[in-house]
Amino acid sequence: MDSGRFFASRGRHSHVTLAAATRAAVDARPFLYEALRAGVVNYSAAARFIDVGDDETDAVVAALRRYAEELPAYDETDVDRRVTMESGLGEGEAENALLTVGETALVPGSGSLTGLLATGDVDAGDLRRVLGRLETADVSVVAAGVAGDALLVVVERRAGADALRLVESA
Repeated sequence: MDSGRFFASRGRHSHVTLAAATRAAVDARPFLYEALRAGVVNYSAAARFIDVGDDETDAVVAALRRYAEELPAYDETDVDRRVTMESGLGEGEAENALLTVGETALVPGSGSLTGLLATGDVDAGDLRRVLGRLETADVSVVAAGVAGDALLVVVERRAGADALRLVESA
């Protein structure tokens, strides 16, 4: 049951229920959203972490449980994708680029970077998961992008083999 209380929002009062404030706090933290979807959350710890209401831990726990029940199930089914490694990426002309961001175009054969290219059934969610895996493994990402049926992550050459395994497992 929503508490119906008013919560301060950036110095102003708003008509936000505890349940709505809880959902907004979860939505602002993708790791918590994914953990709720996967069913691996300690609700009391999560309620204390997001801290949306003074002395409202039990109500926040209940709101978290309700929200988790409404979320789509976490699905790690195998999808059709292929990952290849492209060594020697560096800056070059945009028309030959594997990835262009702003004025920087990364092309094969002109540098010392390694690109991991996943093709097939890929999307922005896959890119988020790949970047998370690389971050957890302490692999620095130089550039990354996803468009259409391709996802590219660029790392330093020395990290290429580790990054390949991580991208394939993500």
